[in-house]
Amino acid sequence: MSGKRTPAEVLADSRRRDSRRKRAKVLETVDALVSSDQPVTFAAVAKTAGVSNWLVYADGVREHIQTARDKQAARVQRGRAAGTVASADGLKTDLELARQEISSLRIERDKLKGALQRQLGQQLDQVAASDLTARINELTQQNQRLIDERDALERENAELEAKLAETEEDLGAARTSLRQMIRSENT
Repeated sequence: MSGKRTPAEVLADSRRRDSRRKRAKVLETVDALVSSDQPVTFAAVAKTAGVSNWLVYADGVREHIQTARDKQAARVQRGRAAGTVASADGLKTDLELARQEISSLRIERDKLKGALQRQLGQQLDQVAASDLTARINELTQQNQRLIDERDALERENAELEAKLAETEEDLGAARTSLRQMIRSENT
């Protein structure tokens, strides 16, 4: 094509190149999904390849995807027959057993948690009781010291009152004696 191309020819050529590139991308995506053992679906291929859903159903592409799907289905059937792939009923049973085990483990966890809380509570009670006992002993000793001090002060007060009474008697006697002396001097 040495001549000048028309815009329609350029556009058509560009569309053909774009179509070939997108179809190649779809085929690469199908091969990648098969090799990574992921399920091959038309929607998954379109999304992964980044193309429209219309393209994955187009002639030449649809057959390649369907072939990959058929191979995967046959492999699953062979696996089920050989016992290497679990059936839906088997998976449901396994799921139910797992749920029951989880439930029993939760119950056991809750029981252990409760036992631990009770044990920690008892330890706190014991620590608190020993602290309280020590504080009670300390307060009892302090109370006894204060009682002894009070008794000593009461005895001292009684002694001082007795001395005061004696001193008042001596003072009264001294006054009486002084009056008598003054009277006898005056007479």
